[in-house]
Amino acid sequence: MREAGTAIEAGKAARERLPLAAVGDFKPGADRSDPIELLERQGQTRVWDLLPIRYGRMLLSPFSFYRGAAAVMSSDLARSDDSGLRVQLCGDAHVANFGGFASAERALVFDINDFDETVPGPWEWDLKRLVASLEIAGRQNGFSTAKRERIVRAAAGAYRSAMRDFARLPFLEVWYQQLNVRGILSRWRSSLDARSGKRLATAHRRSKDNQRAIERLTHTVDNELRFVSTPPLVQRLDDLMPADEAAMFKRETNGYLDAYRASLSNDRRAVLDRFIVGDIARKVVGIGSVGTRTNIALLLGQAPNEHLVLQIKEAQRSVLEPFAGRSEYEHSGRRVVEGQRLMQASADILLGWARGPGIDGVVRDYYIRQMWDSKISPDIDRMSSRVLRTMGKACAWTLARAHARSGDRVAISTYLGKGRAFADAISRFAVAYADQNERDYKALVAAVDQGRIIARRGV
Repeated sequence: MREAGTAIEAGKAARERLPLAAVGDFKPGADRSDPIELLERQGQTRVWDLLPIRYGRMLLSPFSFYRGAAAVMSSDLARSDDSGLRVQLCGDAHVANFGGFASAERALVFDINDFDETVPGPWEWDLKRLVASLEIAGRQNGFSTAKRERIVRAAAGAYRSAMRDFARLPFLEVWYQQLNVRGILSRWRSSLDARSGKRLATAHRRSKDNQRAIERLTHTVDNELRFVSTPPLVQRLDDLMPADEAAMFKRETNGYLDAYRASLSNDRRAVLDRFIVGDIARKVVGIGSVGTRTNIALLLGQAPNEHLVLQIKEAQRSVLEPFAGRSEYEHSGRRVVEGQRLMQASADILLGWARGPGIDGVVRDYYIRQMWDSKISPDIDRMSSRVLRTMGKACAWTLARAHARSGDRVAISTYLGKGRAFADAISRFAVAYADQNERDYKALVAAVDQGRIIARRGV
């Protein structure tokens, strides 16, 4: 950690390298990579029969396209200059990748909830991903230009003021910072109407937890608890392969769950050791993740009500690695887990990694976590402009906290300064990139119409 004086000088030097006004620059240029080609290239490593579902989900709206196009934006961000101040990046910090979940102490906290693309890189890449998503979501919800600008500027201001606060705190205090429902209400309740404030205060009643996963995803057959097959979104192994191959894959899964166990601390292993694998299914998740190999494992406990669903999700190379540099972790699952542990205030107690064969027999990297650990996902489509503005501020505060844990918070705060210049610049970027995203969305629509891309809608 630099001394304060050295950190301040680093922040000033970063301002020389990338003036605040330049943060707002976005010039795609004639040599910009074809976004559809980037998506096709990404699909080459995925389950081919699931790709039409991915494209169908991306076709829902420009915002849905944006959620699935992290690889496209990564290529764009790499074309611009950066401040040189590096942090652990989320890598896909759009507004829908923030939400509520249960901490290890079972408190409902607000945090980033997707780390598939996490690597070290320039801090502004994450913030640009966030503010562009707010502009795009505002357009989707029909907000005026003025309202969208207020939303983006509020997020920029929240990031700047949060980083300034963190720069003044001892580092250990930064590490302990987190944002729960009470914290959101105390900080920004004046920005919410009465109905939204009440819904937030009672959010824990609507959360999705592991018990709800058991209720929604399983049923009892011949006195055995099994996953319910709902093709193509959930398919049990027995529906994907012959019974003898399914039994062999289940044994192999038990084998690499042993490797997963080794990635946990001893106290977490004691929790896992109370369970055995009862059933396995393939599950389609998200938008950008569709096509990655994601399984769910039903773990049976020692008592009738002691069951657990784990998500076993393939971890590929981050879309940022070609531009930000290779991760120090050769194991992509470990890259995800270590990044999450560094950025989140309270990570899932069963978060770990493993390497093992998939359904096709090919050995791949995975990360493993509980399914729906009291998860609350924001309903972006139904938010008023006031609520989205509050959501954006909460996301920006959370992102600043995550960056302050791994980066030089004093240097970043110095770089951001005290005036309006940063908010002016980042607002300009959000509008320019939202325009580009709309063009890319139309390119996907055209690719589907021309038969270049096969999309399956409504799944």
